[in-house]
Amino acid sequence: MELSVMFFGAQGAGAGGAAAVYEQVIECARAADGLGFRAVWTPERHFQDFGQVFPAPAVLGAALARETRRLHIRAGSAVLPLKHPLRTVEEWSVLDNLSRGRVGLSVATGWHSTDFVLAPGSFADRRAEAFRQIGLIRRLWAGQEAEFPDGLGSPVQVRPRPAPYRAELPLWLTSSGNPATWQTAGELRTGVLAAAPGQTRQELAEKIALYREAYAAAPEQLGAPARGTVTLMVHAYVGDDMAEVRAKARQPLKDYFKTYLRQAAASKVGTGDGAAPELSDAQQETMAEFAFERYLAWGSLLGTPERCLAAMADLRALGCDELACLVDFGLEHDEVLKSLQRLAEVRARLEDEEGTR
Repeated sequence: MELSVMFFGAQGAGAGGAAAVYEQVIECARAADGLGFRAVWTPERHFQDFGQVFPAPAVLGAALARETRRLHIRAGSAVLPLKHPLRTVEEWSVLDNLSRGRVGLSVATGWHSTDFVLAPGSFADRRAEAFRQIGLIRRLWAGQEAEFPDGLGSPVQVRPRPAPYRAELPLWLTSSGNPATWQTAGELRTGVLAAAPGQTRQELAEKIALYREAYAAAPEQLGAPARGTVTLMVHAYVGDDMAEVRAKARQPLKDYFKTYLRQAAASKVGTGDGAAPELSDAQQETMAEFAFERYLAWGSLLGTPERCLAAMADLRALGCDELACLVDFGLEHDEVLKSLQRLAEVRARLEDEEGTR
């Protein structure tokens, strides 16, 4: 079981502005690098308070690459329909060279309509466009030429530069829970990056089985490994006792969930105005409280070391290969660093126990 650290932008810039947030991200990455975590994930978000400091994962990744030695630098996620595929390959190839082959991308199709002011013509067919780009990006990453129209409208063959440091680009497909996305990831032979909240243990087990079956049946893909990776995003905070965990995590997680609800209500998707229904303050409070209790009950690393050890073992048994620990949901920075240390200790205990069986 691999552990990685993940940022998802629950906090705004706050005191000290974006610069202070970036310093905290870098400090967490340094700590994770020293503690044996596998990767650091940063999201791509645009024009919202939620995640406002994360519009450019490749740019932030360049800073993280120079501050770490072993930690893989990943986008969680890169919204492919918002950018020309050549730009995606160029930017991440630069970062691959800076990091000596430590990059990876989880592909997102995009969901918030406002994001697509960057590429308004791509919104309607964003899923098909994202899936189409996966094969193209693999070919470009491998050094193959591809044909595109130039400024005069004439077709030209181009090959992006520089060549990446590593010949294969690790890819994931981000899933919000739809089983069809898990199956598509298997058919495309990418990994899956999924969130634990919003599904039961049984539902997750069924999706992992669906993914494994589709992956095994799919033809070989350029640069894809023989076995796919299931990475599960989990909220993470390890405390000495459950009273401490509840006291420190409850309000930040509830505030995060309310922010997410407001962002979802602002996205116009589907028929009519398409926006998600706006909820009253009382309705938001009820849903946030329910979400917090559900996070504690299953699908998180919120709890004591013993509780988190059991959760890690359970998720490994279900078929998860990696847990991406969501840490920036509002805790004090010192608490996050302490929790990273405890998470590393819990993982070491899990490996010891597995090794003695």
